[in-house]
Amino acid sequence: MFIIDYILNLGASVMMPLIFILLGLALRLSLTKAIKAGLMVGIGFIGLSITVNLMIDSLTPVSHAIVERFGLNLTVLDVGWPAAAAVAMGTRVGALVIPVCVALNVLMLYTKTTRVLNVDIWNLWHHAFTGSLVAIITDSLWLGVLAAGLNCIITMVIADRTSGDVEKYLNLPSISVPHGFSASFVPAAWLVNFIVDRIPVVRDIKIDTESIQKNLSILGDPASLGAIIGAILALIAGVDLKAVLQTAITMAAVMTIIPRMAKMLMEGVYPISERIQDIAQSRAGSFGKIAIGLDSAVSVGHPVTLSVSMLMIPIMLVLAAIIPGNQFLPFASLTGLPFAFVLVTAVCRGDMFRTLLTGLLTLSLALLIGTSLAPIVTSTAVSTGFSLPQGTTSISSIDYAGAMLPWVIIQSFYFKAAGVSILVALTLLLMVWNRKKLAQENAALQQAEQLADEAGK
Repeated sequence: MFIIDYILNLGASVMMPLIFILLGLALRLSLTKAIKAGLMVGIGFIGLSITVNLMIDSLTPVSHAIVERFGLNLTVLDVGWPAAAAVAMGTRVGALVIPVCVALNVLMLYTKTTRVLNVDIWNLWHHAFTGSLVAIITDSLWLGVLAAGLNCIITMVIADRTSGDVEKYLNLPSISVPHGFSASFVPAAWLVNFIVDRIPVVRDIKIDTESIQKNLSILGDPASLGAIIGAILALIAGVDLKAVLQTAITMAAVMTIIPRMAKMLMEGVYPISERIQDIAQSRAGSFGKIAIGLDSAVSVGHPVTLSVSMLMIPIMLVLAAIIPGNQFLPFASLTGLPFAFVLVTAVCRGDMFRTLLTGLLTLSLALLIGTSLAPIVTSTAVSTGFSLPQGTTSISSIDYAGAMLPWVIIQSFYFKAAGVSILVALTLLLMVWNRKKLAQENAALQQAEQLADEAGK
């Protein structure tokens, strides 16, 4: 635990450069190139972290003001993802999750059931969170580890199935996003796409940055869009003019700076990614095309992602007040909503309309799931020594206690041997299905490259 805690306490801005430097050296990049790649990744992460924290610092008082203005009186307190992560990594499952998930990643690469090389070690806490809750309800460390492993595998498969959309619509070639929170919203996005595609007229509705810029040119610019939405949020909160202007300018800065920091980070990723592809090709395609698995922060600044996230803050508070049976008071997690929509934006092909519909569905469910899991989350937190806020008896979080995937996994363990057996079988089937899809995609890629070579000749 001391070693794991020490590594995790280094933070992503230190840990990720070290991982990339070691990975570069292992791939036989020159020392200079490996160090430069690692430093660029670190610089990018620091830039993203500073900008995201700036967004959180600006939106937190606004969110608080909105909560007070709505006068919500709900019993389950939202403690946000940092508290959830601390609880997850503070358990016995958390101590084992990194070696277990790294081993599963290697196994899946060798069995060709994934093409993702996940270097986003920190966010393995999502899987630990699921496993920790299962360990509490089953009183079994190993069932908790099993739950964490299944969560990891399913997330990796979702990362594979969305990597094409990530490349095309988020402009991140050879990158995948095996982020537990982001991946959990993908099935709902697939469902929304399936339904909308079958409804005449509605399926033709498209609101993306290009269409906005065409019809309302000022809104098509990310800075202008951020300023307008930030100002609207502040006005809803009822803050003074100074705070309205500060929020507007900050959101404009966030929507402008984040994509540039992500681009800088990618400058460090590309040499590693290219080297991996060269090695894979030299081995006669033994692994096929490899994608580097990164934190969803690399595309959290997409205009659609940020716009929908900010719009969902007041909407979610309204939902919390009117949904029957809800006791979850969204607060600390509200500023982390952009991470929920990174992959949704990609799957919805950059369409704000479909992304917003997915947000309404998933975040409505998130309130009920957060309420449902609150007793177990609270028990797990107390068992790790987490101090509950004064006057609070029940806690939860949208990330990761409000996501559908961990909820389904946890519910399966309530059905004991039957539920666990079905879950394991479905996970294995997903791996086999994903392997088949990857083989088809790899064959199609090789055929396209062959035709391109013949055309060139």
